[in-house]
Amino acid sequence: MMIVPDIVPTVVIPVSAVLAIIFGAWLWKRVSAISLTPGQSVFRSQNGREYLLEEEQRGDDEVVQKAADIQEAISEGSNSFLFTEYRYMGVFMVIMAVLIFALLGSITPEEGRTRSDEVRNGLFSTIAFVLGAITSILSGYVGMKIATYANARTALEARKGIAPAFMCAFRSGAVMGFMLAGFGLLNLFIAIVVFQKAYGDDWKGVFEAITGYGLGGSSIALFGRVGGGIYTKAADVGADLVGKVEKDIPEDDPRNPAVIADNVGDNVGDIAGMGADLFGSFAESTCAALVVAAVSELGTNHNWQAMMFPLMVSACGIIVCMVTTLIATDFKPAKQISEIEHTLKMQLIISTVIMTPVALGLALTSLPETFLLPVPSRTPGQEYDYKTVKNWYMFVCVAAGLWGGLAIGLQTEYFTSNRYRPVQDVADACRTGPATDIIFGLALGYKSCIIPTFVMAITIYTANSLAGMFGIACAALGMLATLSTGLAIDAYGPISDNAGGIAEMAGMGEDIRERTDALDA
Repeated sequence: MMIVPDIVPTVVIPVSAVLAIIFGAWLWKRVSAISLTPGQSVFRSQNGREYLLEEEQRGDDEVVQKAADIQEAISEGSNSFLFTEYRYMGVFMVIMAVLIFALLGSITPEEGRTRSDEVRNGLFSTIAFVLGAITSILSGYVGMKIATYANARTALEARKGIAPAFMCAFRSGAVMGFMLAGFGLLNLFIAIVVFQKAYGDDWKGVFEAITGYGLGGSSIALFGRVGGGIYTKAADVGADLVGKVEKDIPEDDPRNPAVIADNVGDNVGDIAGMGADLFGSFAESTCAALVVAAVSELGTNHNWQAMMFPLMVSACGIIVCMVTTLIATDFKPAKQISEIEHTLKMQLIISTVIMTPVALGLALTSLPETFLLPVPSRTPGQEYDYKTVKNWYMFVCVAAGLWGGLAIGLQTEYFTSNRYRPVQDVADACRTGPATDIIFGLALGYKSCIIPTFVMAITIYTANSLAGMFGIACAALGMLATLSTGLAIDAYGPISDNAGGIAEMAGMGEDIRERTDALDA
């Protein structure tokens, strides 16, 4: 099959990233069309109801105003937490940047390298680290902003029915998914192009320095995921203890001030923290694939389109996710409670099915028919052996990660959905007391790890057998190929959870709370 010219990845990668950002902005604009301003009409409110009396409209306006006020409180708390966290991150970034430059710049030059080469490597690795860290922070912050922007709107849309509320929540989650994927891919590609101007023909040096991008992303993910995660769990348990246990009041009751902290935690932990975490995974996997490819025949021969294969997988994954997202938000959204879970599951299945032939096409058109890859030698005294890798091997590696990720997602649904036996058994165990319930739930959690462990082991073994460390890195990218869709589903949950809390605190009624709970379930 014909190999694509170098111009193709040079155009496709940044264009896909920009399209992801534009698509996310378009979805944000559609969410912003839902008004939080009360009293726009004397006889018709935003939810389309007809009012016979002005008093009915005034009561509805009070609900909308309450929802807007609660949203403002949650947004203020989320901003406060993240800005405090980012101040500590800033200090950490400065310290790490100095250490990276000092350590890499002071390395004793290897044969064929000079002191200036090592200083240059330290400088550009530091720049890549800072760029990765800033992108990770931006990803988390954008996710938090859209989540706090959409939570009250989702609650208000739930008054119309399941479909409008579902579309609002899912579109908001998709904003984060596409913004993160777009910014992450675009910044990485720009860094590679700029670094090549400084390094010239030293491609190995370029991609060694680029690894700082992954380190920056994962370093910030440590703060975002762990710091935000601890906060959200502490706030959640604290709100439940003071509300349900001590005062015997319902969950998300407006008389419990800890409810605001609970909702803030959903945004800074499950949204911003999760976004930073997944960006770190994307950056690490991509940088690992690039640095391994750089020392292979692909890098030594300066084969640009083949070197860009990992980024092309992510770029094409963005386009696939756009098509998949429109199915859930426009063509076939969930219109009944029973359709919600199926619609979300089909997002993963459809994106995986479409991405599979795309990955095959990429492997056959981007990579040479065969290429040599250095692998650790089994011969004493010899550092490397060279493995012959066929281009379709790389398709198998990507597909193994792609379908392995789907398998893990589907079995996770089985163990966490109230439609299936595991959750029903945990609920049934409550009848004999909290001790048996905790033991049963913990045992079930251990059991749920069996399938993912085997899937990961099989994927790693397959990828390593076919293409060594390059295969493993591309398998990880296969799992992250549908990152935008996965992030949209992940962010959709906390947004719906927040909507339920706002519906309860604003006094929207039990029927609205049932709908938001169904969205979150």
